[in-house]
Amino acid sequence: QVQLAESGGGDVQAGGSLRLSCVASGFTFATKAMGWYRQAPGKQREVVARIHAVGSKTYADSVMGRFIISRDNAKNTVYLQMNNLEPEDTAVYYCNGAYDTWGWGQGTRVTVSS
Repeated sequence: QVQLAESGGGDVQAGGSLRLSCVASGFTFATKAMGWYRQAPGKQREVVARIHAVGSKTYADSVMGRFIISRDNAKNTVYLQMNNLEPEDTAVYYCNGAYDTWGWGQGTRVTVSS
């Protein structure tokens, strides 16, 4: 059974930083492309960043240059370093497969105040 546990969210002022973590289990993590997604109030869930099994990365235009996705296969964990946060980054953040998703976890809430 696939389990995804996100953590690291919180309240931060604009310009601040947060590091999100997602511990995964129930599948062969090292071979799976993973993604971070977010859902802002009243909006659809969107992909923020993807990291492939070989380590290549892609980002949404809105976070390019501010967010960094990484992974530690030994820990079955994917990270999202978020820098220079903006109020528009306020959302619940989720991790899941980069292209084929399982059920969604509870996510971790990020609130950025101006």
